[in-house]
Amino acid sequence: MMPNRLEPELDIYQYPQHLRGCLEQLPRAPGVYLFHGQSETLPLYIGKSVNIRSRVMAHFRAQNEAKLLRQTQRISWIATAGELGALLLEAQLIKQRQPLFNKRLRRSKQLCSLRLSDERVEIAHAEDIDFSTTPNLYGLFANRSAALEKLRTIADEQRLCYGKLGIDKLPAGRACFRFSLRKCAGACCGAESGLQHHQRLAAALEQTRLTCWPYAGRVALEEQGEGLRQYHVIHNWFYLGSVGSLEQVDTLQRAASHFDSDGYKILCRPLLGGNYRIIELPG
Repeated sequence: MMPNRLEPELDIYQYPQHLRGCLEQLPRAPGVYLFHGQSETLPLYIGKSVNIRSRVMAHFRAQNEAKLLRQTQRISWIATAGELGALLLEAQLIKQRQPLFNKRLRRSKQLCSLRLSDERVEIAHAEDIDFSTTPNLYGLFANRSAALEKLRTIADEQRLCYGKLGIDKLPAGRACFRFSLRKCAGACCGAESGLQHHQRLAAALEQTRLTCWPYAGRVALEEQGEGLRQYHVIHNWFYLGSVGSLEQVDTLQRAASHFDSDGYKILCRPLLGGNYRIIELPG
């Protein structure tokens, strides 16, 4: 039987013998690793681990990564003091270098949040306001559609009115269609007050509230590992870089260029949890 040439060619896995030599240099320590192809400036893949050698070896055993391994010609690595430094550096490098095989941690230019004011809710865009200093923002969404979907989900769970939320057009002088289906508690027709409706929305959103940047300016978060100490310099939830001593902080960028959702998600708990030494830096 003749092969069907319309079917995509299957990746046949072969153990990457040509990369065995790279393993000898990889440390059993935290950090970031990079798979390089022919380009010296654009890596194929960037990853992180608390044990670089172990994680890279796991790639070698993964049959579904045959295409990546065949294209890889060498592997480099950057040590960090711990897991936090590895998370921050991985996210930064992926945004800066846009590796072919990474499909996450890329900067979203349509980043949105839900903003509450008085009895209104609206979709706020990071390109219009500074998410690190604006109060009453809830959730981080890749785009407007994702923010609206979250709002619909909350409305369905809490029997909120689509019309009052701005999702649907509210018929003049009449209850919305969802009220007749008992899916709306009646803020559209006076069965509940606008204040009650807004309070229920605010309570449902509370667990997703964004925390405003709690410092006057830049801070350095100290992370101590085995034989390596780093100071991760942060401003407005944006990771500026890491240095080995406080005397070196002014060699880094001095201020955040934009709100970084990945930086916020990585840093919020470590900065507020009290488990790391935080040093406020002069402006």
